[in-house]
Amino acid sequence: MCCLFGFADYGHKLTRKLRLRLLSTLATAAEVRGSDATGISFNVDEKQCIFKRPLPAHMMWYRLPASVTTVMGHTRMATQGSELVNANNHPFPGIAGQTHFALAHNGVLTNDKTLQKKYKLPATKVETDSYIAVQLLQQQNQIDFDSLRFMAEELEGSFTITVLTDRDELYFVKGNNPLTIYHFPQSGLYVYASTEDILRKGLKNSHLNLGKVEPVRVYSGDILKIDGQGKISRSEFNDEKLYFSSYPRWFDWQQYQEPRRPYHFEETFEDSYLADLKAVAACCGVYPEDIDALLAEGVSLEEIEEYLYCG
Repeated sequence: MCCLFGFADYGHKLTRKLRLRLLSTLATAAEVRGSDATGISFNVDEKQCIFKRPLPAHMMWYRLPASVTTVMGHTRMATQGSELVNANNHPFPGIAGQTHFALAHNGVLTNDKTLQKKYKLPATKVETDSYIAVQLLQQQNQIDFDSLRFMAEELEGSFTITVLTDRDELYFVKGNNPLTIYHFPQSGLYVYASTEDILRKGLKNSHLNLGKVEPVRVYSGDILKIDGQGKISRSEFNDEKLYFSSYPRWFDWQQYQEPRRPYHFEETFEDSYLADLKAVAACCGVYPEDIDALLAEGVSLEEIEEYLYCG
């Protein structure tokens, strides 16, 4: 059980501060479905950035450059592959042809090993079942309805998948796991989360006045695309391989309802702050060694951050 969440501010009516607030409240609300890791993906000048950490959402350090209008997020409950190995956390990066993309998955896939052998896909250090979806799309060499349909019809188990391309195209591949999408036409905004309760809670806590909401219809077997201008286009896939009644018998869901072990990480706050700052700075064209040089000259982390976002 994980959670997908995010938004597309195609109307560009929210300030950077309001987008950050919306991102934070959505992610924190999504934590109820997974607190082992949190990740987001966004684009800066058609350069894709993925920022993820083995932290619960309320402990994450969120920063978005002013130009970012679309964000795809994920909170994880680890069922396969340790969350302390960050490569196992969502979203996952991929390249299909000339298109860079990020993928996030909610669900459990049961035929990932079979598909890896069937299509002679390369071995990977990523230990999660979800990553097979990335490999299938990369083999198709493009991100469009046809490649997403191929991927979805090959997968067995349970899923809903989101894909963000470096052109700010946000795709939803709706399987038998939940998804709710709200449209706020007055604000030029789409907001989504895995469940309606989470979406409502995140929006309520954001205290944003977004106008009248229009729920977006989405059913199992649907593929939706929201482009950078807010236009929705649709396609479908055959979802007959998916589970509709329950999780497979070997999947003991009860064990994941018990309290999770306390989170432990060996970094100090300052170490984590610096690592996060370098990750976001890279999306703005500032290299890690540039950050180190400024620090050596006595510039504080707070001053560097202010320069990145206000300079």
